[in-house]
Amino acid sequence: MIVLFTDFGLEGPYVGQMKAVLLCKAPNVPLVDLFADVPPFDAQGAAYLLAVHVQEFPVGTVFLGVVDPGVGSDRRAALVNADGRWFVGPDNGLFNMVARRARKLAWWDITWRPGRLSASFHGRDIFAPVAASLALGEMPPADQQNPSLRLCAEWPDELQRIVYIDRFGNALTGVRASAIAADSTLQVRGLRLERARTFSDVPIGAGFWYENATGLVEIAVNQGRADRALGIQVGDWITLSD
Repeated sequence: MIVLFTDFGLEGPYVGQMKAVLLCKAPNVPLVDLFADVPPFDAQGAAYLLAVHVQEFPVGTVFLGVVDPGVGSDRRAALVNADGRWFVGPDNGLFNMVARRARKLAWWDITWRPGRLSASFHGRDIFAPVAASLALGEMPPADQQNPSLRLCAEWPDELQRIVYIDRFGNALTGVRASAIAADSTLQVRGLRLERARTFSDVPIGAGFWYENATGLVEIAVNQGRADRALGIQVGDWITLSD
């Protein structure tokens, strides 16, 4: 299958244009909309969000990731194989955490270019055709690279900031709950939050943090919106203490 992971949003034609390319070239390959609303331009935050979702998909899955504020510049086009799953998109750190956490890793610079190449929509013109080719078992023209030269080594293993807010107002961080003490206290915007197992373990309207279904530290309010109730937003930094 091909999994879409973008900051395009569902408004406008962009996701539809990419899907049209995918379905024309690989009409029998299932498409999965994983995220269309990754916070715009935040390739670093998106990298931590993507990395915790890949294990849900089988080996051979092709992830088409486009969070690409540098589109049209001299940034490279990346093709990554991490533990048997493929990742296609801009070489701007988006696949950094997937690659760092992989046991087996290979990395290429995509050299293939279409006859028609816009300066501003490589998701449609480069990445979608390459993703479709991979899903069909066809390797596009690409130059293999040393993965260690492509990784952002200075990035932390866990990103202590809010990277995504879902439609319920819950705030996902770039920290895996397994990487911190179970009784850690979370602080954000001067507020202290204790851990709970799930929403119903705290009173209605109370804020807390918990390990969400993908293993990330998430800030929530029982039957409320954490973003509004706590005044938090994407980009806010958090601290964790025992």
